[in-house]
Amino acid sequence: MSVEQRGSPPKRWRTPSPQWLLVLPALALLTVILLVPLGRSVATSVGSPDFTLEHYKTLFTDGVTLTVLLRTAGTAAAVTVIALLFGYPYAYVMTRVGPRLRGVLMVVVLVPFWTSVMARNFAWIIILQRNGPVDSFFKLFGLDVVLYQTVGGVTIAMSQVLLPFMVLPLYTALAGIDRKLLLAARGLGSHPVKAFWKIYWPLSRGGVVSGLILVFTLSLGFYVTPALVGAPQQSLVAQLLGQRTTQLLDFEGASALGLVVLIVSLVLVAWANRVGGTISAIGAVASTAPEKGRS
Repeated sequence: MSVEQRGSPPKRWRTPSPQWLLVLPALALLTVILLVPLGRSVATSVGSPDFTLEHYKTLFTDGVTLTVLLRTAGTAAAVTVIALLFGYPYAYVMTRVGPRLRGVLMVVVLVPFWTSVMARNFAWIIILQRNGPVDSFFKLFGLDVVLYQTVGGVTIAMSQVLLPFMVLPLYTALAGIDRKLLLAARGLGSHPVKAFWKIYWPLSRGGVVSGLILVFTLSLGFYVTPALVGAPQQSLVAQLLGQRTTQLLDFEGASALGLVVLIVSLVLVAWANRVGGTISAIGAVASTAPEKGRS
């Protein structure tokens, strides 16, 4: 018997840990409610039993779907930018105030989660319709502005509904930034704006990317707000999907359209995870550098 054979232990089959059994119910539920319908959608979109990509080709050649896709992407981008412009200062203020006021600000952020979706949207209908508060305000300046059943009104309403999804990841990222780094930069003579741009902003980009992707992907599939506040002539992807499945009975085209939106969302999430991981690594190095210097 050789030395290697005498020294190597006998190979044994590893039995799976009993802890993995706890994952089985979640995997079973995920398979039933997500993977099985997704597989059926894929089969329907490519034709069954004959394979074809005609339904995907039609999405970009029928003259309607591409327009709706571009309108949805533009609306989602506008909602994301508005949520960032309002959410970043709000999250920053939450990191600077005391615990009591921070709790009040957190409650304000969470109020949309505790309010009925229908109540919020009907409130926006009252606010944006003719002779509503917005129209009455602009009439003081001689302007006739009615945002109800317009893309602008849908954008405003969606921004308010999705703002918490921007604030929460931003607050998590900003709360973890060591403000001593800014004080050190100020002590070395750096301008506050430059210190923010060179130090604070790079450390917060992980939360920014997470909020951007979260709000954008949710905006792509938003249905209730565009359906109630918007106009049928300016529908978004979710409304077009509903129309194709309930009125036109075009299940093949609806499946293809839904998969295109899903692929776009997955690509954005994958990119965000990659960028967010890199940014998180940079932030970890920057935050631990002062500790190493003191040791």
